[in-house]
Amino acid sequence: MAAIAVCSAASCGGPQNDQNSPKSAIDVIMSRKSVRSYTEEPVSDAQIQTILKAAMAAPSGMNVQPWRFVVVKDQAVKDALCKDSFNKMIGQAPVVIVVCGETTVLRRPRGAAEDAEPVAMDNGNWTADCAAATENLLLAVEALDLGAVWTACYPYEDRMKPTREALNLPEGITPYCIVPIGHPAAQEAPKDKWKEENIHYERW
Repeated sequence: MAAIAVCSAASCGGPQNDQNSPKSAIDVIMSRKSVRSYTEEPVSDAQIQTILKAAMAAPSGMNVQPWRFVVVKDQAVKDALCKDSFNKMIGQAPVVIVVCGETTVLRRPRGAAEDAEPVAMDNGNWTADCAAATENLLLAVEALDLGAVWTACYPYEDRMKPTREALNLPEGITPYCIVPIGHPAAQEAPKDKWKEENIHYERW
């Protein structure tokens, strides 16, 4: 099992690590890919916990941490998630993690006195926070030599509605994305997405 190691100046500029060496952070980022087919080998509870800890280490606006996660192994629930779905991979993966967001937050209004009562208000950062958590999740999957794919749920009502129903999500919790996870059934290669023309310096 590979582990994440913080990339040093030497390792970032040096050759790829061999198969028995820990992957550097840069190695993990550059080797991440979308994996859409899986073997029947299960994903262990320890691996799932590592993945979730990595997800929760993501940055969060005002440290609200609105992310919520539903781990699904039960085949009936997975089948309900992908019923009439664009994405049959959900039903085929050994485990699925549904990333959800709490869309409101209890907070004192800006400028209010320190002893003011907190009030419920819209959390405008929840989608950005859940996106950061999802990327951390995917990088942890890659570091563990597993495979996963980010499948969108929010803001498509035809995807959110069956997800809410299958998971019995409470009011105020919105499904953001669904991530099937498993051992890759085939050798996948990452895409080279480097495009220098997308970079601007100082001004556009």
